[in-house]
Parts: sequence; structure tokens; C-alpha cells
Amino acid sequence: MKQYIEEAEKVLMHTYSRYQIVLDRGEGVYLYDTNNKKYLDFAAGIAVFALGYGNQQYNDALKAQIDKLLHTSNLYYNIPAIEASRKLIKASRMDRVFFTSSGTEAIEGAVKLARKYYYKKHGVADSQIISMDHSFHGRSMGALSVTGNKKYREAFGPLIGGVVFAEFNNLASVKELVNEKTSAIILEPVQGEGGLYPATFEFMEGIRKLCDEKDIVLILDEIQCGMGRTGSMFAYQHYNVNPDIITCAKALGCGVPVGAFAAKEEIASAFEPGDHGTTYGGNPFVTAAVSKVFDLFESEQLINHVQEISLYLIQKLEELIEKYDFIQERRGMGLMQGLEFKIPVKDIIPKVMEAGLILITAGANVIRFVPPLVIEKQHVDEMIAIFDEVLSKI
Repeated sequence: MKQYIEEAEKVLMHTYSRYQIVLDRGEGVYLYDTNNKKYLDFAAGIAVFALGYGNQQYNDALKAQIDKLLHTSNLYYNIPAIEASRKLIKASRMDRVFFTSSGTEAIEGAVKLARKYYYKKHGVADSQIISMDHSFHGRSMGALSVTGNKKYREAFGPLIGGVVFAEFNNLASVKELVNEKTSAIILEPVQGEGGLYPATFEFMEGIRKLCDEKDIVLILDEIQCGMGRTGSMFAYQHYNVNPDIITCAKALGCGVPVGAFAAKEEIASAFEPGDHGTTYGGNPFVTAAVSKVFDLFESEQLINHVQEISLYLIQKLEELIEKYDFIQERRGMGLMQGLEFKIPVKDIIPKVMEAGLILITAGANVIRFVPPLVIEKQHVDEMIAIFDEVLSKI
């Protein structure tokens, strides 16, 4: 394992501070490194592996598609993309879908669509987009431009113009930024990288009303909080709102590189042939995965399971808060939870990993819990036991 790590440090660009293990395989909710050490996974590849590792029905669907057809380009139709689109539209209540190869590309497409819609209505191309402080939408130039964290943006300017930032969960701060050129408001119903902050009901409903009054496109980023993680298929479905555009990825494909943005018909119709494109997006392989993911969510009743098991996880996390005075609070929805500490947490993650548990951070003081959606109570108990043991030594 040490040799693999040394070679990786020589050949890979240093864009990640990687933990010092080489993961080799997964089974259920466990991962194994090249030394065959076992880890309970409460990160799920950053909220990707909703079904856990080695789901036989999912694997069989991908193997069958590999033998049939992997790629055609979007110059032609393919059956898996059509089936996946139908299922995503039903789940999201949108009207049209564009498949991408990542979540960042989904954000790029959503921003372009909102601006094209504004351009068609007003004939001008200098519209404004309102995003939120502490948001995270990706690291490409467009997605970075709407990411509300200066440390990610400052070295890469100039970014795309016309983007301003409001305070999350502060409707007044959003209203102050609205003008006649505002084409879109983009936000995460639950901020992930920003610290596991859910939107309040008043904020979400107020944003929707504001968008209706001013003819502003509402883009909801469901890349991390979508696909069942919060206890509904999409997090916005907890609120009394409907977006105009949503973006999704991560658990949409449960491991294959796929994302999507979906929109209401009026908005989607702003795009014309040549406005947007992708070589790999929506190919038969990745959309066969998406289609099977939706089937398994239904047959395994995963939404109901998340609603039930998340209550148990929340209870156990709250018990840790009562036990340790250096834990400040718990935040989140469903199986997207975070504990905010009064101390930096960067040294805690390697310690729990050494003890056989994989967790990730969300900022300097927050530990994030985004396990596979198929976890059971015994996995929560196992996680808490390992975590508690590590915390007791701090």
C-alpha cells in the first residue's frame, strides 16, 4: 500500500490531501484496503453509493449493458436514456432532462439554461444570478462562479460575471439583491460542504414567492441532498415549493459518472439545437445505471427506510452531544447529518479511520455522516461505538 501511495504522489496532480489508505473493494456498507483491512463506510464516496457496494441487481444491469452498447453520442437516440429520463421526470416532477457526466456539468447547464431563458424573454445577455454564501456548486469556472466561498474562487478570477451572493436563510438579504436583470436564484435545500445547514421553510417558501413575483428562475441544487438522502426523493419535496430547474448527480448513478439537470417545459424550451451539448452525457451505460437505481429505490422502499433509520442515527448523535462538551450541535436532514465541534476536526478523521470507520468533514469544525442509504441499526451502533471510543481519548 505504501508503494501505491508513493507512486500516486509522483504521477497525480496534488489537488487532494488524500488519506493514507488505498481502497481496493467494497461489500455492502464496508470497504477494504489493499492490506484487507475492513472499514465501516459512513461517507459513501461523498454521498454517492446509496445502494452500498456489490448490489447484485445493479451490477447485473451494468454488466448486461456493457455487453450490449456503451456509447453512441447524442446524435442518436438510445433506450436506456429514454427510460432513465422518464423515471427522473416522474420522481422530480420536472418535464425535460439533460444528462451530463458530473454534478458540476449539471450546474453549468442549469446556469446556461436560466440565462438563455432570460435572454429569449428580454433580448439582453447581461443577466444577474443570485447565489448563497457558503454554498458549493462545483469547481469548473461556471460552477465556481456561483459557489459562495471565496477560498475556492479567489485564485481563478476573473470568473463569469453577474453573480452576487446573499445570506442563506435570510430572505431580506436576497430581496435586497434582486433587480430587473435578475434571471435566477440558485441554492442547495441543504448546504453540504457549507456545514450541513437545511433551508428553513420560511426561506424556501419566500424564495419561491419572490421568483414567481419577479419572473426569476429558481434553481435547486440537489446533487448531494437529492436521491433519497433526506428522506424524500429530492430535498425540496420536504417544502411547499417546486423549482424551475433542479440539478442532481452523486447517488443518481450510484458510482458511474453521471449527472443531470431537469426543468419545467417553459424553461426547458428556451434551449435550441446547438445551445448545449455533451459527448458522453446520457450514454447507454450510465443511463442504464440511472434507470436501475430508480427501480431499486422503489423495490427496496429506500425512502421509507431512510425515514426510519435516520431517526435512530439522529438519536445516537444527540446522545454524543450530551456526553461530550466539545460537540456543539447536530444539523441536517435524513441521512445527511453533521456534528459541529468546538475544536478542529481534521485530526479526528484519521483516528477513526485507523479504528476502522470512514467519515468525512464539511469545513474545519463539522464531521459529516452520509452513509449508504441501506445501513441498518447495527451499522449505526457499530459506527457510534468506534466514534465514541475515539472521542473518549480527546
